[in-house]
Amino acid sequence: MSSNVGLTTPRGSGTSGYVQRNYAFMKPRTAGYGAPYPPVSGANSADAGRPFKQRQPDQQILEHDRRRAIEVKVMEERERLEEENERVEEEIADRNKNKKKKKKNGDEEEKEGEKEEGEGEGEGEGRILRQLKSYQVHELAEAKIEESERLRRALGIREDR
Repeated sequence: MSSNVGLTTPRGSGTSGYVQRNYAFMKPRTAGYGAPYPPVSGANSADAGRPFKQRQPDQQILEHDRRRAIEVKVMEERERLEEENERVEEEIADRNKNKKKKKKNGDEEEKEGEKEEGEGEGEGEGRILRQLKSYQVHELAEAKIEESERLRRALGIREDR
């Protein structure tokens, strides 16, 4: 035994007492050259003077989610009409096409109706943030950017980019 490493005596341990190097151990990298992540910004770091950069949401993903929500609403309406047996198949298809066109063009009547329903339930943007799920990263980022923009305008802070 050398350098106070290992067991003082191997008796009763079920081993020979031989100590060898751990080849699986990896030394942690120092923050700098070759580090996998940028250095943590602290009070004395080089990037302390730079402003916070908000991560921008992916517009393609947001557009896909909006279109998917439209399709879900159209399919729910189609299923409801089929269950009620009110309309024939062609009428249902025509009605769904018209509904898709209205939703894609941004039907103002529906938006106004949603605003009237949502009045008095709390803050508009805060309510939206609470409704989003944790996996809706891009929607959360978009809502956070809008919230930051509203706060910046309300406080009269000019935009430095």
